[in-house]
Amino acid sequence: MKDDKKIEMPDTTLLYDLSDFFKLMGDSTRIQLLWALEENEMCVGDLASLLNMTKSAVSHQLKVLRSAKLVKAEKRGKNVFYALSDHHVRTILEMALEHVNE
Repeated sequence: MKDDKKIEMPDTTLLYDLSDFFKLMGDSTRIQLLWALEENEMCVGDLASLLNMTKSAVSHQLKVLRSAKLVKAEKRGKNVFYALSDHHVRTILEMALEHVNE
């Protein structure tokens, strides 16, 4: 490293938050849920059927994803529909897939 160039690091707390984000994304079940929701909003029953999982397991993982603000929920009648929280989540998924396909 050159002496005349100073590297600006993000705040340590922010880097820990980033690390936690990647830990969440590092779970294959959560990636499958996110990918399914990248295509279309879905309810727990549809996700469970699609991924061959129990509704309980899907609900648990969706709770984790919601608390991390990666998915959002909207209640319609008796059903709750889940979708990606914003375009950043979709972009991260698409870029990561592109990277592993190289």
